[in-house]
Amino acid sequence: MKTYIAILRYALRYKTSLSLSIFFNVISIFFSAVSLTMLIPFLQVLFNRTNPITELPPFSLSAQWMLAFFNYHIGQIMLNEGPIAALLWVCIIVIVMFFLKNLTRYLGQFFMAKVRNGLLRDLRQDLYDKVISLPVSFFTYRRQGDLISRITTDVQEIEWSIVNMIEVVIKEPLTILAYLTLLLIMSPELTLFILLLLPITGFIIGQIGKSLKKESVEAQNLTGRLAALVEETIRGITIVKIFTAEQLLRNIFQSVNQRLYKARLSSLRKRELSSPLSEFLGIVIVVVVLWFGGKMVLSGSSSLTPETFITFVVIFSQIINPAKSFATAFYHIQRGMAAAERVMEILNTEDSVPQPKNPIFIKEFKDRIKFENVWFAYDRKNFVLKDINLDIPRGEKLAIVGPSGSGKTTLVYLIPRFYDPTKGRITLDGHDLRTLDIYSLRKLIAMVPQEPIIFHDTILNNIKLGKPEANMEEVIAAARAAHAHEFIIKLPEGYNTIVGERGLRLSGGQRQRIAIARALLKNAPILILDEATSNLDAESEELVQKGLENLMKGRTAIIIAHRLATIKEADRIIVLSEGRIVEQGTHEELLRIKGIYASLVTKQNLTNVSPLP
Repeated sequence: MKTYIAILRYALRYKTSLSLSIFFNVISIFFSAVSLTMLIPFLQVLFNRTNPITELPPFSLSAQWMLAFFNYHIGQIMLNEGPIAALLWVCIIVIVMFFLKNLTRYLGQFFMAKVRNGLLRDLRQDLYDKVISLPVSFFTYRRQGDLISRITTDVQEIEWSIVNMIEVVIKEPLTILAYLTLLLIMSPELTLFILLLLPITGFIIGQIGKSLKKESVEAQNLTGRLAALVEETIRGITIVKIFTAEQLLRNIFQSVNQRLYKARLSSLRKRELSSPLSEFLGIVIVVVVLWFGGKMVLSGSSSLTPETFITFVVIFSQIINPAKSFATAFYHIQRGMAAAERVMEILNTEDSVPQPKNPIFIKEFKDRIKFENVWFAYDRKNFVLKDINLDIPRGEKLAIVGPSGSGKTTLVYLIPRFYDPTKGRITLDGHDLRTLDIYSLRKLIAMVPQEPIIFHDTILNNIKLGKPEANMEEVIAAARAAHAHEFIIKLPEGYNTIVGERGLRLSGGQRQRIAIARALLKNAPILILDEATSNLDAESEELVQKGLENLMKGRTAIIIAHRLATIKEADRIIVLSEGRIVEQGTHEELLRIKGIYASLVTKQNLTNVSPLP
């Protein structure tokens, strides 16, 4: 029930549209009941089954007075103009009544379309904002496809089940009750007969209704774009956070989401028009049948009685849709509630790396980063880092090496607060990182990962990810320094070239140089290089290495490396093993120790090395 109420709160944001939808649905039921109630007295007068009244009773707001009113006027038409003219007036009145019924029904769906699509848009946006604000640790054990499914498929399921249930609960029971009451009054036997025919007639009407419903191609394309954007965001969440591009991506998502909202709003309104339109057109056909069938009855060419003929047609055309909707409602509720629970699980997730209540805003890195007795465990039991004490002064080039699984990446990821230490603390210029504003902290840090994160966008926008306000001159300068400008200008669209999903239209070296240009443009004082050249061929590595040399100038660089030749000239090298710092010093000092580092150098057979500036 809590989940259902939480979803309904989104609908209540559109109180005006929701109220108008309810109002017009109730009016639609009224017109439906009135039209069916009036039909039998009309025909009784029409076919001389009752004596027409000669004068109206005193006015009162009652069904009896309305019946007498129509009975009187139809009787007068019969006496003055004849039965054919009266039949024509009956046909006109029935058409008008059903037109008003379907008009108000459509208006109810028209306003409900805004509630439905607004709920979808707001829920998707809240989910996306929540996902993009969650820490990196949240994504460690989460499948990307599952998260995408919750934001797209589950939200869609909520619309078709829970939102539809609002309409079903309000409208269909009243409609069915009104119809059944009329049917039982007219003929219990025929009521049972019609109920037996419902499965067949429901299927036939359903097939006819489907033929009028066309899906919007634009809405489908935008849905696919939205799913791709979510997948890219989740896959590149570390880059998004380190370049503090959350707001930029929120704006992109909001733009696509808004376009999808408008496309679906139009599509949904057209689709909701199909049902009342098909019913109205069906009733027009029924009225035509009434006209010709009524003339046959009046002329005595058929043994079918007027009441039986008309009652059969009217019940057949009116009882199917509400009964079918009500019968399937509970099945959809179960599916919808399951989807809602999956969605609310994400929205209710607590942030394990929260923004401090009274954050300290910093604009520059002045002195040093310090690890003080830092321990870290992903599950708070099995420690990946153990008692780390490390002092990184401003301007130092620090290299981190060690066997796989020793905790190198984990140690580095603590600096931008992708995770918080389980024990101990990390300070920047004397401030505990947990007291700093997360965004101002990450503004000071740039990262070039082993696998560069490139988004399905232009090269220009990929470079500007961390600094969207940068002008073209700044972008070109960063690309030149990253040795990327030369290959970019040779592309068909230059900087406006779309690089494809995950940048697959570019080579590994080209993608890495785009990532370096992005970091250069951000111009952050702290740089993290996570094995930035480990997967490149010799030619690409040379170009990337030149870009990295330009990138590290004047910055505090923290370098994770497997290829030890690239970090020989680092100011300091620390060696991690089983989560502990076991050795540290310069390249020459560590060789003299003849420990783990010397063993790694021997294994890589370092004879010719590329010095680090």
